[in-house]
Amino acid sequence: MPALEAVLGEPEVAGADVIVLTGDVAAGPMPVQTLDVLVSLGERALWVSGNADRELVEAVRGKASPYPVSQWAAEQLRDDQVELLAGLPDRQVVELGRLGTTLFVHATPRSDEEMILVDSSLERWAEVLAGESAGTVVLGNTHMPFVRLADRVLVVNPGSVGMPYGRSGAHWALLDGDTGAVTLRRSPLDAALVGERLVRESGFGGIEEWVADYVTNVHSDAEALRVFAKAENR
Repeated sequence: MPALEAVLGEPEVAGADVIVLTGDVAAGPMPVQTLDVLVSLGERALWVSGNADRELVEAVRGKASPYPVSQWAAEQLRDDQVELLAGLPDRQVVELGRLGTTLFVHATPRSDEEMILVDSSLERWAEVLAGESAGTVVLGNTHMPFVRLADRVLVVNPGSVGMPYGRSGAHWALLDGDTGAVTLRRSPLDAALVGERLVRESGFGGIEEWVADYVTNVHSDAEALRVFAKAENR
């Protein structure tokens, strides 16, 4: 929640025509409050479902989550919030001027949990993007920001607002259709103050350990890449 507030307070975000939420928005220590803030964005917000959002709904409906914070978060959600998450689309398409037709998904166009990485081969990218006509693709899932070309398709991973790998802060991306520019951005956070607020306001029984793992500590992008590469049999 504090990370989300930092990003929404950035002038470019506050003045943006469209804010796209690329999934995994509520599986954390302040799920109800986070969803209420995102809903308050109104029609400016375009939503995409992530695997964690799907898994929250599954947990509500009886399929236990292996992640304690997700199981707890699912139990906090109001009925209207469960309905919201259950109805989210798996993609959004926006015409963005010089960036062209831009596809927003969570992980890949064909899956909400598939791993695709900055150093994945062009052959792997061709497989993942097969059948798609968008000139720009924005995706997340791996929590590590990058911009790269994959056979003339511009691929953007904004990183993670609330659980980054590699560098601290709240990560997002600014896409400017007028200029065709894509800028990876990072809103600074005071980790100690964020942790104190979460401990004070969350209500999650394991919040101190969660803060130690994901707020006052930032996992290495190199370690994450090694782990995620195994999904590609590398």
